[in-house]
Amino acid sequence: MRPESSPRARSEYDAVAIALESSGVVPGSMFGMPCLKIGRKTLAGLWGDAMNFKLPPEPRAQALALPGAEPFDPGMGRPMKEWVLVPLEHSASWTRYAEQAMEFVRE
Repeated sequence: MRPESSPRARSEYDAVAIALESSGVVPGSMFGMPCLKIGRKTLAGLWGDAMNFKLPPEPRAQALALPGAEPFDPGMGRPMKEWVLVPLEHSASWTRYAEQAMEFVRE
């Protein structure tokens, strides 16, 4: 079950979506969560008061080093490969990670 998102988390997520709109990123849904897609590929999503990102190795390691960040598990009991959950307190980095995720899924 997807956790609820606070108004602040939703606002920060929306800001990321707007920042990437001109790059062809569109809103979508995955596991019942709002997500961002480029073409048919999902690059990020809003999960409670955090955003998750599909990242290549180096940015993924950097994201996981943030306090409170963790591998993303949408409730299936097993983290998704390449996905990192970055908490709201690091929302200043969300656009950067979304941009890196966008480049990663385009490859």
